[in-house]
Amino acid sequence: MGRNCERRKKGLGKEKKQVEYTSEYELEGRIPLGRAILLGMQHVLAMFVGNLTPILIIGGMCGLADAGLMRPVLQNAMLIAGIVTLIQLWTIGPVGSRLPIVMGTSSGFIGVSKGIVASCGGGVLAYGAIMGACLIGGLMEGVLGFFLKPLRKFFPALVTGTVVTAIGLSLISVGINSFGGGNSNGDFGSIPNLFVGTLVLVSVILFKHFTKGMTSSASILMGIIVGYIACVIMALVLPTTYTDAEGVVQTCSWVIDWSKVADASWFEIPKFMPVKMTFDLRAIIPYLIMFIVTAVETIGDISGVAEGGLDREATDKELSGGVVCDGFGSSFGSLFGVLPNTSFSQNVGLVGMTKIVNLFAISMGAIFLIICGLVPKVAALVEIMPQSVLGGAAVMMFSSIVVSGIKLLTKDGVDSRAVTIMSVALGFGYGLGSTADVLNQLPSWVSYVFGGSGIVPAAVVAIVLNILIPVGTDPFEKKEEKAK
Repeated sequence: MGRNCERRKKGLGKEKKQVEYTSEYELEGRIPLGRAILLGMQHVLAMFVGNLTPILIIGGMCGLADAGLMRPVLQNAMLIAGIVTLIQLWTIGPVGSRLPIVMGTSSGFIGVSKGIVASCGGGVLAYGAIMGACLIGGLMEGVLGFFLKPLRKFFPALVTGTVVTAIGLSLISVGINSFGGGNSNGDFGSIPNLFVGTLVLVSVILFKHFTKGMTSSASILMGIIVGYIACVIMALVLPTTYTDAEGVVQTCSWVIDWSKVADASWFEIPKFMPVKMTFDLRAIIPYLIMFIVTAVETIGDISGVAEGGLDREATDKELSGGVVCDGFGSSFGSLFGVLPNTSFSQNVGLVGMTKIVNLFAISMGAIFLIICGLVPKVAALVEIMPQSVLGGAAVMMFSSIVVSGIKLLTKDGVDSRAVTIMSVALGFGYGLGSTADVLNQLPSWVSYVFGGSGIVPAAVVAIVLNILIPVGTDPFEKKEEKAK
């Protein structure tokens, strides 16, 4: 009898262990390691190219490649993105939101950084001035995050929803650009590129809605794998080169360059402060303005994740911790020569589309980023992804951000006051984002801050109008009250 009881107890223990696994749709649900790794990889693939692009652009302008600094800074960008993402997910004291937010190098600072490079004379010294501005600006945003609770009244769902929608609208053109193979390539919009992008998009839809279990949850990853396979097969049966307008033979952008993987090393220690910091007001002042705007954008991203993935509004603690992590994470990254690290809107769209909010799964993606920062060969495997493969998945992800923004905007109902604020903010913001040349006659700093993506003007207009237009000014509501 005693032995039977012991066996039963052991059996019950095993049973209990088996039911510990819950769901990837729960914030702190427990899921198998293999499943978590695959789901985490989706997030890495969604932001990998975007995480490196700002450094390639600004670092290229500053001559980092000529100075032998481009590769170590790119490696550091992946390492820092992984570390700061883990802090955002699991928190260190008041730092972090404990929400499924993925951090990475912000593209929002590209316009301002270009202006700084021009005003500071270019070169590695200009990049050092940007790093100094990043250190100070990040500390300022981090401190601002601690006082977010009394300031939250200025960021209701109407304002954050407008910012989230503006973020999504600004990214859709980026997704379409990748879908066509990247407009910097001579075969942009070619039939093979459009075929690959379409195939990935269709595959994502099919896996998402016509399969069950892992393949449905990891539909983005499955679509990207299909894209890789398609590119390998196409290289066997189609011409892999084309002649550009100048008569030069070029490799098609959908061709996968496996030599980058072969040439990459297996391990590399990250470089601390690869670029010497300098502190220049010409860089610091524009960066301080951008960090304030970034705080609003981060509030929008956190609100979008809470709304799109958890069907609720973000709490004061989550918003404050997220903004603090945003700021201090950027300052930490500057010590490794990395541009500001902020919440990645691409991944907000991914959460909104898949509803997968599991912190453990996204942690696997963050750990993979850290590995990429230490093992260049692994990073190269992801880096060789053709633009059209990424674009096929990005079109759907970025559009999902717009949908999350619309859900926030309509959460408390839409009256004439809300319509006015949304219309002016989105019209003004999206208009300036798509037609930045209209600011050319104004001082250059205006164009740097308000041109580009259109997120900044949309956020500023939404905040100002929300303060200036009092609640209860809807004439239709007043008529209804009189009728009652």
